[in-house]
Amino acid sequence: MVKFQSFTGRVTMINDAGAGGNHDGCYTLIAISSVEGQIVNFVAGPDTYFVDHKMIRIGDRITGFYDADQPTPLIYPPQYRAVVIAVTSPSNFVKVDYFNEKLVSSDGQLKLNISPATAVLLENGQQFTGNLTNRYLIVSYRASTKSIPAQTTPTQIVVMC
Repeated sequence: MVKFQSFTGRVTMINDAGAGGNHDGCYTLIAISSVEGQIVNFVAGPDTYFVDHKMIRIGDRITGFYDADQPTPLIYPPQYRAVVIAVTSPSNFVKVDYFNEKLVSSDGQLKLNISPATAVLLENGQQFTGNLTNRYLIVSYRASTKSIPAQTTPTQIVVMC
């Protein structure tokens, strides 16, 4: 099971992270700084999913999600390969996790209540018509209860196949 971790901050730098040859221009190094002053670099590649396909710019507040079980170089600032990147705001939240048969996240912190207004999509933007349970999901939502697990009715769910 993939264990996703996240880091949120403001984008301070965006550079080409060319791997040489045919991969030049296909990888981007994105530096972000948290409000506490911590710095993290994310490498975004062709397989990185950008929520709502938004273009990232310097100054944007983003959350990068990465696989915490993948090896990372022991350098400062830490550098992670981004699986998902979301532009965030105080009124829009994103969670990337595995959701079980009750649509509760693997960390037990969020339960999904699906409504007819919830857009359920594949990463390519097409409608997903299968069962949402026991899958990795990218969940966008606006508000949640203060219970444990918090409950929310997502505005959008993207299924990671």
